[in-house]
Amino acid sequence: MAKERVTINLDNIGKKIKQMRARSKKTQQQIADECGISKSLLSKIENGQAASAIATLSKISDALEVPLSWVLDDKSEQELVLLSKANRQSKIGDENMGYSYELLANRSQYNGVEPTIVHVTPKHTNHRQETYTHSQDEFIFILEGAIYLYYDGEEHYMEKGDSAYFQGSKSHLFIPVDNEGAKVLTLFIDSTI
Repeated sequence: MAKERVTINLDNIGKKIKQMRARSKKTQQQIADECGISKSLLSKIENGQAASAIATLSKISDALEVPLSWVLDDKSEQELVLLSKANRQSKIGDENMGYSYELLANRSQYNGVEPTIVHVTPKHTNHRQETYTHSQDEFIFILEGAIYLYYDGEEHYMEKGDSAYFQGSKSHLFIPVDNEGAKVLTLFIDSTI
């Protein structure tokens, strides 16, 4: 049975970001400057008018000092999070992002690890060429398929069973090898905690 995919509710993400920004008494310009994005883009995100890459949402969550999972997920934090495969939903945003993802657990604000499965879009539908950066370190393990990990100007072929650990602050991108796509277990690790 195919897993149901749900589209990210851009309004919910925008409202949460706006709410937390107001609580922290910061202007859109202050947050935009901290994240290296335009005030216009932040405004569009807050108003639910723009899909944004995980890396950008990660920078915004860092600037607001909240977990990325809180921004992406409507569930409240819990001490124990059990999530069966059947109940886990893939979240997709703008197909131009080049991937969809599943949050595997709702990170506690006291824990610096964000477990995620990234589904790399098949080559024939993946048009993403811009690299990402974010503040967290990243550990990846290829669950299915193969990718080229573009990291800091170099391309590395990775297939099922391969893993890598790298600094998210250096430019990187998962590039599909073929039209099968790939499935990558990704841990975002906040080394500042």
